[in-house]
Amino acid sequence: MQDVAKEAGVSPQTVSRVANGSDAVRPETRMRVEAAMEKLGYRPNYAARALKHGRFQDIGVVMFNLSSFGNSRILDSIATAANDNGYAITVHSIGRGRDRTVQAAVERMKQLPVDGMIIVMEEQLSDFAEFQPPKELPVVLLSESPSRHCPTVDADQYGCSQAVVDYLLAKGHRTVYHIAGPATSRAAQSREQGWRDALSSRGISVPPLYTGDWEADSGYQCGLALAHEADCTAVYAANDQMAYGAMLGLRAAGKRVPEDVSVIGVDDSLAGTIPRLELTTMRMRFDRIGRRAFSMVRDLCEGTDVPTNVKTVIPVELVERDSVRDLNA
Repeated sequence: MQDVAKEAGVSPQTVSRVANGSDAVRPETRMRVEAAMEKLGYRPNYAARALKHGRFQDIGVVMFNLSSFGNSRILDSIATAANDNGYAITVHSIGRGRDRTVQAAVERMKQLPVDGMIIVMEEQLSDFAEFQPPKELPVVLLSESPSRHCPTVDADQYGCSQAVVDYLLAKGHRTVYHIAGPATSRAAQSREQGWRDALSSRGISVPPLYTGDWEADSGYQCGLALAHEADCTAVYAANDQMAYGAMLGLRAAGKRVPEDVSVIGVDDSLAGTIPRLELTTMRMRFDRIGRRAFSMVRDLCEGTDVPTNVKTVIPVELVERDSVRDLNA
């Protein structure tokens, strides 16, 4: 910093103001300091900045799976929100094994220069109910279930299924079959329960459950089998990949979609990937989820209270295309 000050002909305090983004510097002085920084290869010392300001301006993000559609979109939105607010992110992936707990993830992040952390709870970890965040490291959970000790945010997984069943029954279908995601997934569990409860509350017997693994091939195999269910006129798959696979499986088995069987998915992950996409779906707003999670942890890091034991719910949106038939028409 002394070298930059000498090169630019200003005080070290002025260099510090420019490095920290202060507005209390004249534009021509800022340009002169930035030119000196560029010439000398100056980089701010973030460890020193953290000692001075008490924060690293970095948020840790813990995930189970970095490649799934929802998680990648959430991570992208967190990173964008962080950048917009002058923060960076540090990403950690939870591996397999006995250390697969919330506390283990927190202990890992406590070793890194982060101010707070977001945990994307794709699975229900064993210590979720009793976990309490350390005072020095605020924690926000992306969780289907609210936490007594941490702010939580997620899409309305349960309500999504309720809306799907309502939509299909309103179209004249007598029942709705479901292709669930893997049993380890909290989202899959909530979507399945919402489907069951929606049918049962209307006095409709719950048909046999089909289970996939989020991949299109598993949906295809379910579609082949569902083609032989005599009363199957509507299929609700827990994500778009399985829904699209189910459409192909149904057609391969001689069924027409939507003339014979209507199909609806969740997440709107195939838009822009499949040309002339006909799949009706429930769009999950992963961008809003990630941004909301970041704003919550940023507020905690900056001393603003955020309520716990209350889940912030991000609504889903129906996207109608051409895979659902109205039997009333």
